[in-house]
Amino acid sequence: MSGNLTASQGRVAAPPLRDGPCIVKVEGDSAGGRESNPPGDCQDPETSRRHFRRFRYEEVAGPEEALSRLRELCCRWLRPEMHSKEQILDLLVLEQFLTILPQEFQAWVRKHFPKSGEEAAAVVRALQRAPDGTSPQVQKLDARTKS
Repeated sequence: MSGNLTASQGRVAAPPLRDGPCIVKVEGDSAGGRESNPPGDCQDPETSRRHFRRFRYEEVAGPEEALSRLRELCCRWLRPEMHSKEQILDLLVLEQFLTILPQEFQAWVRKHFPKSGEEAAAVVRALQRAPDGTSPQVQKLDARTKS
């Protein structure tokens, strides 16, 4: 089997990790397919994303270990045991959207921790409409993320 994710009988299989297999959500799971977190896997998604994106080849002994570590970090970030394919795509699209934003919007939008691309776009739209860089819509989002 190659390093790609493959679909088989309605399930998505991932190659095994150094520390064990990556558990993935079955699309038909009831109750959202939520399972308890593996021990030691309590990082928030943003921290996990940063670890995945900042990983460097030089941190490990060779290509196999690098690939294994990347798979592990990716699973911690995208949580395939909890998220559907659509949710994972939304996370990837949101990350890319935040990456391509003009510099003057990037930090401001990230500070509001949007949960979706639509939420991020709403923050950008509110910033574009506000003459001084703040608006009621952005302030409302800020209050919601703090609670």
